[in-house]
Amino acid sequence: MAAMADPVRVAVVGSGPAGLYAAEALVKQTAGAARVDVLDRLPTPYGLVRYGVAPDHTSIKAIARYLQKVLEGEGVRFFGCLELGRDLTRADLLGCYDAVIYATGAMVDRHMGVPGEDLPGSVAATDFVNWYCGHPDAADHEFDLSVEEVAVIGVGNVAVDVVRILAKTAEELRATDVPEQVVEALSRSRVRRVHMVGRRGPAQAKFTTKEARELGELDNAGIHVRPEDMELDPVSAELAETDRHVRANVKVLNGWTGEPAARPRRIDVRFWRAPVEILGTARVEGLRLERTRLDESGRVTGTGEFETLPVGMVLRSVGYQSVPLEGVPFDERAYVVPNDGGRILAPDGSPVPREYVAGWIKRGPTGVVGTNKSDAAETVRHLLEDLPDDRTPPARTLEELLEARGLTAVTYADWLGLDAAEIALARSLGRGERVKLARWEDMTKACRSTDGAQME
Repeated sequence: MAAMADPVRVAVVGSGPAGLYAAEALVKQTAGAARVDVLDRLPTPYGLVRYGVAPDHTSIKAIARYLQKVLEGEGVRFFGCLELGRDLTRADLLGCYDAVIYATGAMVDRHMGVPGEDLPGSVAATDFVNWYCGHPDAADHEFDLSVEEVAVIGVGNVAVDVVRILAKTAEELRATDVPEQVVEALSRSRVRRVHMVGRRGPAQAKFTTKEARELGELDNAGIHVRPEDMELDPVSAELAETDRHVRANVKVLNGWTGEPAARPRRIDVRFWRAPVEILGTARVEGLRLERTRLDESGRVTGTGEFETLPVGMVLRSVGYQSVPLEGVPFDERAYVVPNDGGRILAPDGSPVPREYVAGWIKRGPTGVVGTNKSDAAETVRHLLEDLPDDRTPPARTLEELLEARGLTAVTYADWLGLDAAEIALARSLGRGERVKLARWEDMTKACRSTDGAQME
């Protein structure tokens, strides 16, 4: 593209992979003629890489080192502890920048819509994941790990992560970055049996083969699948022959149909079961399941056969969804911002000037971490195509706005202070490379004080 007379100033809301890949694409596609401010409501960058990837998956978490280079690159700055809708409005951002990219992800769980779902002990898997990953919103959550049986609803990678954390010993997690208070809580766990429940069959399971294999390699838990649950209908059988991923999954699962290893904990993977009711009065006391099958159109239908699991906790992992942003168009059915290649669309279908989306809030919770790179690049291409040649520079800077409101943001230098504190904590506890600080007060205390110069 042609060189710009003035650097383009863009705000990216969200510092997860989608937001940081967007920042990287802006710098690259303008040959350095972009000034990008990455905003986040948390004092920490990296989004789901920090708060969604399982703590024992250290190789995936290493993507943070790549994203770190983006934040440390020329033309990119980090502003933490700034929340859209609380500290800043959409109009504020449009007054400070040539364009805005929203990359806030998908932050809440989907509901199952069954009776008893709101009982104490019925928990969103997102809350449990946030807790063991050290998210400050979940630092003081409590989960009843005194129960002996737990059901995890879902057969995706998040469900597998939750099952694996429940099945491991606390000692196995000491080498990870799990907060110390979480390790202590898990050390008191009395959970002995974990049921992972899927509405469809093994050919429709969403977990990756690598994640599945990990469940079968746990030292602390044996694993079992009922042979009758591995029976495949004609459509599923064809998938198992033609789809390499499905074939690999089915092979792994068939290896678990024998007698499980005698270990302290046990995992039962249960296919063709749909939750129809969570039982209990004051709290969860059981889970009622209906046997299912696929009808001729491939939809799940009930068979009228029921069973009850005597579980004391239900963890719901049936998908993530995005939440609306104040003033930004939102599709209440698809749970995304309506867009065309990242260009936000108004209700009449016309593009909304200067506002864009990237990541899960753009396309829904699909793909892997790397999917966000091409997704963000597409959004940035469209943003730069839309820039008018005679654009008027923004009226004020973000720093001027924050000063006028008496707001102080966490800078990248502040984050490095928190980063160093977590590394030092791990060293003092004799645990791995870092131990996360999870409580807001501990995190903000560890951040360096802002003296204004760090904003330059």
